[in-house]
Amino acid sequence: MGANMRKWMMAMAVALVAPAGLADGAGAQELSQLSCRALWYQRNQVYAEAGYCFQTADAIATFGRGCFPPYGKLTRAEQRRVDEVRSWEARRGCN
Repeated sequence: MGANMRKWMMAMAVALVAPAGLADGAGAQELSQLSCRALWYQRNQVYAEAGYCFQTADAIATFGRGCFPPYGKLTRAEQRRVDEVRSWEARRGCN
């Protein structure tokens, strides 16, 4: 199976388990309204779509084991998104 097909399949799987209203991703305005759990989901969704190999039971249960290239290596835009979500997690005191 090609990398594009794996990425598409992961995106479809993520959309199926996304918290309501979050499958398309939330913008900066919306991030300020999200719970810690929803922020966690937003951040890890980026990694899941990039083929990250999750290690925690919670992340595996949510996103699966779908490791595929580039194995979580993020583009600059993806890294900016993760950094933005982490910033909101820190502001909210999320663990």
